[in-house]
Amino acid sequence: MDQVRQTRPDIWVRAEESSAVGAVRRTATHLAESVGIGPERIGQIAVAVTEAVSNLVKHAVQGMALVRPCPGAPAVVELITLDRGPGMPDVARALRDGYSTSGTLGIGLGAIARFASRYDVHSVPGAGTALAMQFADGDLPALPPASGLTRPIGEEVESGDSFAIATGDEATTVMLCDGLGHGSLAARASQEAVRLFLAGPDDDPATILRRLHHGLGHTRGGAAAVARVTSDSVAYTGIGNISGWIVHDGQRQGMISAHGIAGHQGRRPRQYVYELDEHATVVLHSDGLTDRWSPAGMPGLFARSPAVVAATLLREAGSRRDDAGVVIVRPRS
Repeated sequence: MDQVRQTRPDIWVRAEESSAVGAVRRTATHLAESVGIGPERIGQIAVAVTEAVSNLVKHAVQGMALVRPCPGAPAVVELITLDRGPGMPDVARALRDGYSTSGTLGIGLGAIARFASRYDVHSVPGAGTALAMQFADGDLPALPPASGLTRPIGEEVESGDSFAIATGDEATTVMLCDGLGHGSLAARASQEAVRLFLAGPDDDPATILRRLHHGLGHTRGGAAAVARVTSDSVAYTGIGNISGWIVHDGQRQGMISAHGIAGHQGRRPRQYVYELDEHATVVLHSDGLTDRWSPAGMPGLFARSPAVVAATLLREAGSRRDDAGVVIVRPRS
């Protein structure tokens, strides 16, 4: 079973000043070098990253950018950008070389279409844009069935939320933990939950959560949930205030978590199984995202890639007054 964990925190850069362009480009090229991508490809990555972040600085509202190894493909560089406006009325035209319309985010994005190994975007005029692109030096692995994002409270660097993903031939198993409080001690608790999850990701979700509950006693503890997604069902168990949802056809269904704090208090976790349609999306998020989001208010979003869905939910429902974490999983085909 392939395993994914956060090897470092998601470090978001505000794209409000021109200095952000160079900072994100340097991060991307250094990461590309570290994973063995060749010089010519690194030059192409630098051009695409420069254009994407420059657009945020020039035209976006509250633009943010993140560079990291792609979850599930550590030799692939991933750039995610998001903003709160102005959006793109015609995404396909905006990503075409030479297209330019004053005052829109679409200016100069042709390099992404030319140089990204894969990209996906969701944009609503007046609401904002989320863009995810991956850069590989050679063949790109298949699109992972799951992705996640975290963001720390305020100006903190370290988030108390962490996630892990394990993919097998027939199922994808994910874990999200929100360490109690904020800062390094909360991060230590959630990273310990990741370690405990990866010690036996093939176990059923209830067994995994019991292992977390018993193993987090020497930490602050936190809220945690585990979901295993197959082609037609999700097995889910949680303790504390992690929210689990099934989204399909513009509606959402909540999944049941027990009250308590993993590692300290709470009833024996129970596992529930829910049916899934092939077009459904499973969402887990911490209370750093409000529960008041609605898929009906985000037209077309849940047809996009897991990374773009996660970024858009983080923008629309995330709070800067709390650590935030979200994981998106699609049924296995």
